[in-house]
Amino acid sequence: MIDSLRGQVLYRTATTVTIEAAGVGYQVFVTPAHALQLRLDTEVLLRTHLVVREDAWTLYGFQRPEELEIFEHLITVTGVGPKSALGVLAHLEPEQVARAVSEEDVKAFTAVSGIGPKTAKLIILSLAGKIALAPAPGTTTGEPSSDSGAAAVRRDVVEALLGLGYAERQASPAVEDAAKALEGEEQDVAKLLRATLKLLGPAGSRS
Repeated sequence: MIDSLRGQVLYRTATTVTIEAAGVGYQVFVTPAHALQLRLDTEVLLRTHLVVREDAWTLYGFQRPEELEIFEHLITVTGVGPKSALGVLAHLEPEQVARAVSEEDVKAFTAVSGIGPKTAKLIILSLAGKIALAPAPGTTTGEPSSDSGAAAVRRDVVEALLGLGYAERQASPAVEDAAKALEGEEQDVAKLLRATLKLLGPAGSRS
């Protein structure tokens, strides 16, 4: 099992990052928001989960131990594969997953592409009593966002959506709508991306 990976970021897409460690480049699947936060030629440390199948060994990477914990619980649920589990974490923070399970909020999970009501109910039943996470501490760092900083966040979110298969004519207005809905709140890439995905729904579902 590869439990963690430390190395230099060589390349990234909307959903993967390639990290060089000891001369070997490892492709790691991450959430779109996480991918945007990883800068080329910088050193990073990821908590990882290795999925071994006959045709492939696939790494999934996470910033926080809580994300890895949720991921590993999710993939034990019938009908939830690693990509769907990562999709849940693209939409919901670990604390939001715990709350959705506690409150039996089926809609929180069916908002994720590929997860229907039956699977959502299985997630709630399977995770009940297994996760109890405290509210996340503030994750924003540095100086308060300026107008130019907010614009950069919106551009990064549009870039992530294009990588996920949305058309720019869909992505740009949806990002603006989500930013307005979050007006008055601290906005970072992860938060704005999740809010925009909730407005858009699965890629290709809107004309």
